[in-house]
Amino acid sequence: MLIKGIADSHCHYDDSAFDCDRDNLLDEMLTSEDSAVSLLVHACTDEASALFGIKTAKKYDNFYTSIGFHPECCDRLPENYMEVLERLLEKSRKIVAVGEVGLDYHYDGYDKELQIRLLCDQIQFANKHELPLIFHCRDATADFLEILHRYKPMGVVHCFSGAPEVAKEIVDLGLYMGFTGILTFKNAKKVKKSFCTIPTDRILLETDCPYMAPEPFRGKRCTSDMIEYTAHVGAELIGITPQELVDKARENTMRLFNIKAK
Repeated sequence: MLIKGIADSHCHYDDSAFDCDRDNLLDEMLTSEDSAVSLLVHACTDEASALFGIKTAKKYDNFYTSIGFHPECCDRLPENYMEVLERLLEKSRKIVAVGEVGLDYHYDGYDKELQIRLLCDQIQFANKHELPLIFHCRDATADFLEILHRYKPMGVVHCFSGAPEVAKEIVDLGLYMGFTGILTFKNAKKVKKSFCTIPTDRILLETDCPYMAPEPFRGKRCTSDMIEYTAHVGAELIGITPQELVDKARENTMRLFNIKAK
């Protein structure tokens, strides 16, 4: 049975992996009556990425975007980044979030203090404009949780792969959790356990495409329709049908990002 109505709550179609067929792919997903995909939310990483999202959102009714600076942008962050965010926000009414923002201590040479300042500034910007945030956290859980407790923002922790107790703490703060194709990996026992502990009204499905392709496409380029495979695994874990999970995740995505049904 073909799943319909997929909402990809976190995608990166500005990535160079889509340079060869980006327009055709988006046309097929977002304008075809036969498409399994009904909604895309572009998670931007810097100013150029945000401008891509704003431009693409003008072309497709069911494409929305965020604005924000990823922690890996710290080495090329404009000094006036807060002014840049304010200018970007004026360019489109289809900006539904601030993100992808967060902390990433994975690689050597990261600037912890700058990452924390950038994250806190963007949380305050989002709170000022009553926008949810799309959060990224890698190898920085303790600092990230401290900041969440301090500011109590709205938003989603994307590509969650942590322990159930961390998931519970985040959900108790009122945030949503985004799950990628990692949920389908055979060795993803911790993620599966976390998924089962989260209320269904806090679950979002996402690809993080072109990354995180689910089984049986692991290691290949990911596209939004592949959420079908993640939905099959997630639905089996919690005892509902894949279509029910996709429908619930779409409803949650629209609620979080204040997207009205058309």
